[in-house]
Amino acid sequence: MKYVLVLTDGMADEKVESLGNKTPLQVSKLSTVNDLAKRGEIGNVKTIPQGMAPGSDTANLSVMGYDPLVYHTGRSPLEAVSMGIELSDSDVTFRCNLVTLSEEDSYAEKRMIDNSAGEITSEEAAVLVSHINKSLSTEEITFYSGISYRHAMVWKNGMEDFDLTPPHDILDRKIKAYLPKGKDSEFILKMMMKSYELLKDHPVNIKRQNEGLKPANSAWIWGQGKRPQLNSFSEKYGLSGSVISAVDLVKGIGICAGLESIDVQGATGTIHTNFEGKAAAGINALKSGKDFIYIHVEAPDECSHQGDCEGKIKSMEIIDVKIVKPIFEYLESQQEPFKMLILPDHPTPLSIRTHTSDPVPYVLYNSTKEIYNDNNAYDEVSAEMSGNFFETGYALMDYFLGSIKN
Repeated sequence: MKYVLVLTDGMADEKVESLGNKTPLQVSKLSTVNDLAKRGEIGNVKTIPQGMAPGSDTANLSVMGYDPLVYHTGRSPLEAVSMGIELSDSDVTFRCNLVTLSEEDSYAEKRMIDNSAGEITSEEAAVLVSHINKSLSTEEITFYSGISYRHAMVWKNGMEDFDLTPPHDILDRKIKAYLPKGKDSEFILKMMMKSYELLKDHPVNIKRQNEGLKPANSAWIWGQGKRPQLNSFSEKYGLSGSVISAVDLVKGIGICAGLESIDVQGATGTIHTNFEGKAAAGINALKSGKDFIYIHVEAPDECSHQGDCEGKIKSMEIIDVKIVKPIFEYLESQQEPFKMLILPDHPTPLSIRTHTSDPVPYVLYNSTKEIYNDNNAYDEVSAEMSGNFFETGYALMDYFLGSIKN
């Protein structure tokens, strides 16, 4: 049996008035996914435990089969592992976004314009992060560049008892109420404020502004934690597997779980990613003998954070045509049993441009147990009407991989 899970980040949403009070999923043309829904099982799953923030770290841990209440130690250490950063048990890592803030004189009075600095390129970002590191690093503090706007800060023997807010949660808001809190948090705030002075007139940003692009004029530090200790996926489920993602967070979870992380040239984590390359990488991994493939696609989530309804719908339709369809057709051609599971990690409603903890819809197709239902469709309303519900993401993973449904 082969298993393929396609994680469509942030795809679930709410009804949108301009779409005739339908969700983006309901109006999207998803021929392959909806065909799988008619021939398989649909339902809802709650991926975020009660009381935990609805982050992609928590949700992807849950979907990949790990209880976040047991294994979650923070977002940044997962990303740092993916970036190849060697971490000791006492190192504390932080996510360091390059963001666009408004230009008020007082740092606290600025607004969060864009959590991704206009989806800055990795090449531009590397120059800016290097500049920050040269100016702000110490014997204990080091900054590392990653992909696009996503970077890392490592604090040797550091502290982690801070209240730090994800920048995508405060889009268009004044940042004053969301600045670092907790004992000694002034240390974090001062680095963020200094980063603004370092970046606002940097040649990279001047060039971006001259081209009509948003400047990456501040570092935003959040997501602290220490390296988690995950049980091996292969020992847990008896399967060999690969994870395919442009996002360091998801790659890091896979690496910590002992999965092979496959890099795809041109994979960006946006709607401009290499969708075909991800599908090809998944198929090649199956051909090489892998039993389980976890393909993560960030594009719907990024479109939601930008409030881009048209882009969100387009990204989901591209995923259907360029990822789900070719992988499904390949699996069918092999004439051996397989399962496909498609779901988001969490909703990212366009109306609020950030994550929520609500359950998400899933579709599960089992080539050995087709259950045809012409009324099935893959969307939030149909999933709710199905009556199928999993209390946790890891329970759905157990079910998907052959364990008995609780």
